Amino acid sequence: MDTPSPSSSSSSSPFDLVSSALGEYIPRGGAAAAAGDPGARGETTARVRVHPNPAAGLQEQILGAVNLDRELRITRSNLDAPVFAGLDVVTGSPFVDLLPPWDVPTVTRRLRQVLETGEAHVARVQRLRRADGSELVVSMSILSAAAPQEGLTVSLIAMARRLHLYAAETAIGTSLDIGETAQSLAESLLAWGDVAAIDLDFAVWTGEGVTEHGQGRIRLRRAALVPDRVWPEGYVTEGDDLPKDASHLLSQAIRRDDAAQAIVIPDRESIERVLGSPKLVRALVPSDRSAGVACIPLVLDGSPPVVLGVAEVWRRADRPFNDGELLDLQELVARTSHHVDLARQHQREHTQVLALQRRLLPRTGGDTVETASVYQPATPDSAGVGGDWVNSFPLPDGRTALVVGDVVGHGLGAAATMGQLSMEARALLSAGLAPDEVLEHLDKTVTMLDDAESGLAAGYSALGSTCCIAVYDPVSHRVALSSAGHLPPILVLPDGRAAPLAVRPHPGLGAEFALREPFGVHTFAAPPGSLLALYTDGLVEDPAVPIDEGIGRLADAVSTVHPWDVLEEAARWVVSGLSPQRGRDDVTLLLARMIGYRKGDTATWRLPARDDAAARARTLVSALLREWRTRDDTRDRVLLLVSELVTNAVRFARGPITVRLIRAGHGLLCEVGDTGNGRPRLGRGELLDDGGRGLHVVHRLTARWGVRWTDTGKVVWAVVAR
Repeated sequence: MDTPSPSSSSSSSPFDLVSSALGEYIPRGGAAAAAGDPGARGETTARVRVHPNPAAGLQEQILGAVNLDRELRITRSNLDAPVFAGLDVVTGSPFVDLLPPWDVPTVTRRLRQVLETGEAHVARVQRLRRADGSELVVSMSILSAAAPQEGLTVSLIAMARRLHLYAAETAIGTSLDIGETAQSLAESLLAWGDVAAIDLDFAVWTGEGVTEHGQGRIRLRRAALVPDRVWPEGYVTEGDDLPKDASHLLSQAIRRDDAAQAIVIPDRESIERVLGSPKLVRALVPSDRSAGVACIPLVLDGSPPVVLGVAEVWRRADRPFNDGELLDLQELVARTSHHVDLARQHQREHTQVLALQRRLLPRTGGDTVETASVYQPATPDSAGVGGDWVNSFPLPDGRTALVVGDVVGHGLGAAATMGQLSMEARALLSAGLAPDEVLEHLDKTVTMLDDAESGLAAGYSALGSTCCIAVYDPVSHRVALSSAGHLPPILVLPDGRAAPLAVRPHPGLGAEFALREPFGVHTFAAPPGSLLALYTDGLVEDPAVPIDEGIGRLADAVSTVHPWDVLEEAARWVVSGLSPQRGRDDVTLLLARMIGYRKGDTATWRLPARDDAAARARTLVSALLREWRTRDDTRDRVLLLVSELVTNAVRFARGPITVRLIRAGHGLLCEVGDTGNGRPRLGRGELLDDGGRGLHVVHRLTARWGVRWTDTGKVVWAVVAR
């Protein structure tokens, strides 16, 4: 009578599913049948899968399973395949007894992690100890046991070398992060040795270009090292640069006769003779047991080929490398070198985009606004850096602009658009355009960028990008704000009250014509001491909670920032408390603390547009400059400047004239506003041409001057150095 097979059970636990799969590859008699036991063979002939080469079929890929309780002890197992012979699997014994001692901490941590989270740990290369001291390399996966059972199911796959090559290449190509790619390659190489290390040229590690020129000056950095255990003092571990002499020796060794090739140093005596110094031995040899090493170059195909780094596989002296193993190692490294180069290219793009993004971060908010920003890119396995950007800068007329945007997509396409929109916004704001007018221009820019030639054909579209622009007037202590589909900023008043601003929703940039509406301007008071927070959605979005709740959390966090807190530290604290641990999007935050001008540093007068307006303005300004104890030469220039600007306003504009004088830093800012909409221009100034001569006087008297438009007209401003 046949013994019931595990596959006959009605349970659908991982253990039973794995065990049932064994029937496809293993005779029911287990090891006896595989070894040729006549009785077993007679009972199971009909159950064995037909294979062109029975011996090869049994050894090509063998699957086994071990069930563990919550104490990580073996409760049952199905390791009947011949390849598992010699493993001392005893019910009730700890599973870690099957592991090499140095792997126990790492594997125990992985087992307990699956117990706690339920998240499977799939397909890791692992060694198991046989009773005779030899080791078996398997691919190990850890799964949670199905209810109502508790514990774990550990599946083990012992693979032939050819299948291991295929599986390793597939695993190595799953990430564009250079550290993860190197780690996957090292773990795969561990099937051929006791220790595997990947040392990459520093230019590869940092994403820089690698050329044939300079290969003689190769500088190696350790990118990966397995297994995970405590290493002897002085040994080069992950992230460390190899000693200069070691880099030179390795590069010279693998580039013999000007061709990159693998080398094998078979014993400890030869290794010490080649390295030549105890310091290099400590740096490169992982332990006394590791006596032989195979060094395989990572070569990028080309003319001529370029060496990206070196893979090192260490083994004990009683297990020398044979020719077949060396060929397998060379084949695996050759197959996967292009993955390392792809990761290098991705790292270079990531670095370029990140540098551009950080270049756009604000450096100063001027004398009237204190700013601090935080940019936190998404996890390295995202498709490059995103298009989040913030900026703050003083405008020439004394106001301060605060800008935040979120360009659709990731990578160089998003970075290029981000840079273009950021610079365009800055130029337009500096030219005196209002926030809503700037957004109208950005909207047209995004639409033009999305045409068939520059946008869709390139596989990238910026349609739907968002932007929010705020301009702070330090004299009136008011902010004018416009938004294109962006989340509302948070305003914290000096008394600690915090809430998102009630900004009218508007579609993002480049919306369809039917959806386009004029951009609105939201104006609000921001008394000195107020705090304004502008951010991107990566800071507040969480799939588990509504977006309004995420914005509320941000408002609560920002409201706790004390007026005496250092703003940069406060910004980092807010981001660390709110941003997700494994972010799927970039996180950007800009905090702006409003300071403004002191009341005694500004003065404003409203004058009728009459012929005596210039004389009246000179009298008022002269008295104020004496009160401010301004130097005589500066006072004369300011009075002449005010006279010219007011005269020009009376001559070409209508309605009342506003004169404003501001004492700021090392200069005096003079503003004259009127209700006209004409743009003053500096002409060529011919000798008999009276038009525009006043502007030539303004140009000679000032450090800079310009025009900005308001809802009722325009303001001509000019700065005079004190």
